[in-house]
Amino acid sequence: MTERSSEGLDVRRRKLLFRAWRRGVREMDLIVGRYADVYIDKFDEPGLDDFERLIEVPNSDLYAWVVGGENVPAAFDTTVLRNLISFHNSLDNLVEAKT
Repeated sequence: MTERSSEGLDVRRRKLLFRAWRRGVREMDLIVGRYADVYIDKFDEPGLDDFERLIEVPNSDLYAWVVGGENVPAAFDTTVLRNLISFHNSLDNLVEAKT
């Protein structure tokens, strides 16, 4: 359901984009996939490493971190996750403003 093409992306970024949209839980597909659509081509190598680690986190844990239901463990408290949380919150604020 990605809105961006993987054209021009290297193999690693293509795989991460694909996986971001196919987490198996629709809500997480939308949260992580939309974020990937915007940022996948902007990550430096450490950012890609951090994003790849987030892709491996179980949906229930990642969802709880993103919505603020649980504290983020220090090992996952990265710029990428903080950016994902901020991105998600800004989308939520947009939806609320339109209603």
